[in-house]
Amino acid sequence: MTVSSMTGFALARRDHRVGAIVLEIRSVNSRYLDPQFRLSDELRAGEALLREAITAKVGRGKLDVRYYIHRNAGASESVVAADKVLAQLDTLDRGVRARLPDARPLSVNEVLHWPGVLESGDIELDEVQALTRGLAGEALDQLATARAREGERLAAAIVERVAAMEAVASRLQPLLPRLVEAHQQKLEQRLAAALGIVFEGVEDVSASTVTRAEALDRIRQEITLYGTRIDVSEELSRLAGHLAEVRAILGRGGAVGKRLDFMMQELNREANTLGSKSASAELADAAVELKLAIEQIREQVQNLE
Repeated sequence: MTVSSMTGFALARRDHRVGAIVLEIRSVNSRYLDPQFRLSDELRAGEALLREAITAKVGRGKLDVRYYIHRNAGASESVVAADKVLAQLDTLDRGVRARLPDARPLSVNEVLHWPGVLESGDIELDEVQALTRGLAGEALDQLATARAREGERLAAAIVERVAAMEAVASRLQPLLPRLVEAHQQKLEQRLAAALGIVFEGVEDVSASTVTRAEALDRIRQEITLYGTRIDVSEELSRLAGHLAEVRAILGRGGAVGKRLDFMMQELNREANTLGSKSASAELADAAVELKLAIEQIREQVQNLE
């Protein structure tokens, strides 16, 4: 199944004796399905059919539906003269009087009462319903195509940002042991300088009353606390799971907007937790990078059906 945007435009028209019957549909994003109708009085009887067709084919979006008649120039709203029939009558009238000079020309009253000369400018109820069904089907097919085309572009942009977030997460995973090791070395150097204990790779200083074993034990305690404080393995695991679910939702297609919006909340929660555990510039920068990508995805998700 494809992913559809809530943005699109469609126009369908039919030529009629009174003019062009036009159906326009403009669609933008909305939390729910919200069609708004602006119809000509002559076409008001088609509103129920339009609403039914839209409900059957559109899941979400604010739709501006315009259904109107673009009348022929010079045509009366109530009566339309059939020019073709008038021309035929004129030709017949001239031909008869050419053959029969004593014949009188047709009067206006006779012409107006001739079958087919006058046509009603109003549209009958059955005509309105038939036109509405045809135009609604055509316009909604156009709208679905336009929304699907835009949805493909949005989905591609989301997948691109998901890949960027996965790259950030994979970059963080091997970083944590190095951070712990660097912190341990820093502690050893500080203790060596303060207490005079010699560690491997640290310059020898004056002897201390604190034994090397005691210092190592204290360092292990500090390293354990530090490692616990910066451990984001669970957050990274949940982040990877959420990103995989985003891909799966897009792959299934259909109405994905609300589900993806929920996933953005979950991703944002993990990014905030990463930010709160930032014990280094690398973690802080990664958290900011993730939150920026999540916001960019959220903007795209707002436009998906």
